[in-house]
Amino acid sequence: MLLIPGASMRYLAGYDALLLERLTCLVVLGDDVAPVLVVPALERPAAVASGVVDLGVDIMDWQETDDPYALIAQLLPASGVIAIDNHMWAETLMRLTAAMPEVNHTLAGSIIDELRVRKSVGELDALRDAGAAIDRVHARMSTWLTVGRTEREVGRDIAAAIIEEGHVSVDFVIVASGPNGASPHHEVSDRIIEAGDVVVVDIGGTTPLGYCSDSTRTYAMGSVDPDFARSYTALVASQEAAFQAAIIGATAESIDEAARSVLTAAGLGEVFIHRTGHGIGMSTHEEPYIVSGNRTPIQPGMAFSIEPGFYVEGQWGARLEDIVIMTQQGCERVNHRPRELVIL
Repeated sequence: MLLIPGASMRYLAGYDALLLERLTCLVVLGDDVAPVLVVPALERPAAVASGVVDLGVDIMDWQETDDPYALIAQLLPASGVIAIDNHMWAETLMRLTAAMPEVNHTLAGSIIDELRVRKSVGELDALRDAGAAIDRVHARMSTWLTVGRTEREVGRDIAAAIIEEGHVSVDFVIVASGPNGASPHHEVSDRIIEAGDVVVVDIGGTTPLGYCSDSTRTYAMGSVDPDFARSYTALVASQEAAFQAAIIGATAESIDEAARSVLTAAGLGEVFIHRTGHGIGMSTHEEPYIVSGNRTPIQPGMAFSIEPGFYVEGQWGARLEDIVIMTQQGCERVNHRPRELVIL
């Protein structure tokens, strides 16, 4: 198996390597052979400092005039099947293919995802800490989210607070006011927040242990349109229905259906335009995906978002997102900010 810098390399080897034009690759050779971390010579000190040697990983560094793809080819059989990181650059894969023309490829995700999808007790604790950290940011929202400021200004303040509250990086900040709320992945703009707006705030970061936060709340700037208020009440009920459906042994798609059926009954089914949730861990989006057609059974150790929403073009949008973790005792939220509409 060949892994490039990213969440899977961090998960297996604890090395948060930089993804550069110079190749870094973790070569997993088999049960009885030490893995090899192939790194540019100038990255060797960082690799050693990460502690990979203590895990039994050998380090092979290469100089600027070396061909790292040929070095990797020397480590592997001349034929057979190699699992390739799902997120490997096309250029990297093509150069590996040229160096090992008799080797076939499959995706490593089917192997790695099986490991990453079920979190250990320590990982679940790390997700609890990440949830608490992002909750502390939402708790301060009234400080920044005020009429007369632009989404961009608010977003800058939120990004700073994500770091202040215990993250090492900001992964995303969405501040979607008024009609911008109808775009689920709107980020920020120079639109000025107005009285009567509803504002979707979806934020997340990565903590020092490498685990991600992700939480969405919808805020109202003063008075609320009665139609929106009715729709938001249905949204809260939709999220609660999905939470109650998240039990050990249920399928991922049954949780999606629980949320979707409530919004459909409220006349909002056509404007609920995305899946109900996604797994989370060392990546913000990973298995299991809470979506129709995914019959994966929910198991202890899984962690995922529950985030139904509705989006009315030209008017408004709303989303309500909590991360949940599955324990032997059942489904547990790691986000605890109020789920009713917050009026500022």
